[in-house]
Amino acid sequence: MDNPLRAGISVALALWAAAGAFSAEEPWAVAGQQGLVRLVIVPAALEKDTEAYARQVARLCEPERTCFLNFYTNSSGAPLAVPLPDAISNEATATFRRSTKNGAERFMWSCRMKLQEPCF
Repeated sequence: MDNPLRAGISVALALWAAAGAFSAEEPWAVAGQQGLVRLVIVPAALEKDTEAYARQVARLCEPERTCFLNFYTNSSGAPLAVPLPDAISNEATATFRRSTKNGAERFMWSCRMKLQEPCF
């Protein structure tokens, strides 16, 4: 007979994993916009998940349209405002730039993430 505690832990882990997968699909908060640049808040658990960023870019940017996104975490839970409070602006994670005028697209990680060179 299976251990009830082990079975309960397995169910809890499965529910936690399912909740995590669901949250990765949810839209990330947009704190506001400065000019053409939208300021997007990244859930801390997804800050290095390249696929999650790709899903958000697809969600936030219309295909073949100019789109500028700056991504930040908010580990301190600071209130969202524009301009961003220092607590958030100091937690930049990435930028996405698509210029239809120049026919260019670029995703770049913040140097603090230590995921890519060059970085910003």
